[in-house]
Amino acid sequence: MAHVGIVGHRGYSGAELVRILQRHSKVEPVLLEHREEFTGAPIRNHKGPAQLPCTQEAVRSQGIQLVFLATPPEVSMDLAPAMLEAGARVVDLSGAFRLGTPENYTAWYKEPHTQPALLAEAAYGLPEFCRDRIPGARLVANPGCYPTAANLAIRPLLEAGVVDRAAGIVCDAKSGVSGAGRKPTLKTSFCEVTENFSAYSILRHRHVPEVLQISGLEEGEFSFTAQLLPLDRGILETIYFRATSVTSAEDLLQIYEKRYAGEPFIRIFHAGHAPDLRGVARTNFCDLGVTLDAKTGRAVVVSAIDNLVKGAAGQAVQNMNLMLGYPETEGLL
Repeated sequence: MAHVGIVGHRGYSGAELVRILQRHSKVEPVLLEHREEFTGAPIRNHKGPAQLPCTQEAVRSQGIQLVFLATPPEVSMDLAPAMLEAGARVVDLSGAFRLGTPENYTAWYKEPHTQPALLAEAAYGLPEFCRDRIPGARLVANPGCYPTAANLAIRPLLEAGVVDRAAGIVCDAKSGVSGAGRKPTLKTSFCEVTENFSAYSILRHRHVPEVLQISGLEEGEFSFTAQLLPLDRGILETIYFRATSVTSAEDLLQIYEKRYAGEPFIRIFHAGHAPDLRGVARTNFCDLGVTLDAKTGRAVVVSAIDNLVKGAAGQAVQNMNLMLGYPETEGLL
């Protein structure tokens, strides 16, 4: 049993990691606490090992091979070098190491990047497109939830050349409230969210550059709007584009079926059928459905994931499995 550490286990993504890893047959989770006010109190429903301080000494003494950082970007930038120096590999669930260059990070996160060398080294952890780099990486940047759903829907179509890029792509994205994290804010309080529906970060959402760098789109070709659903979890993205060189929805489905043949976590619906959030809740699946009006070329792809699983903890475990040489589906199916 390999020991793996979880930092940020009190947050939603971190707690999801604990849930998944407790049923993983090849690893033993170790809870690491990075906050100075740590008191040693156990987290709810956890029956595993006692919590330890997130220090190099703890990592070495426990023989921890890999550490998950389910922490804010500034905390991940602070902790990742120490964890790597202690001999552990790192899967970071924040946006700290996703964007490739300090300039790109600063432009979208409005803060300087304090670890540019690690930023350049990090492998982007979307296995369906980046699998070759992940097994040998010391540091993997787990993708954001919105970009995961968007890129899995968009990139195969761009690769096949069936999108009229001059007409642009519109991504209408909706997320459950857990995507905002566990720290309480007025915007995510019950009275603000219940019986409500709102858009936020319009045209400046920090997940947009992840879609651009993986899909190959230019910013002017992609319109993205995030919206907050009065639900606890789930992401559903309705993606609009003009199709070219195809005559039916079945043509688009064949592109997906060819690109994702053998991919264990992609499920493709029949033409004209769309996925929903209930179908992906608490799973690591991305469900895709496509509809096409052949006369006008109007096409719609619906992409659904659980933001805490395929959009966070589940994909992080998928990356861990690749890094440690385990079956990619271990603990996830």
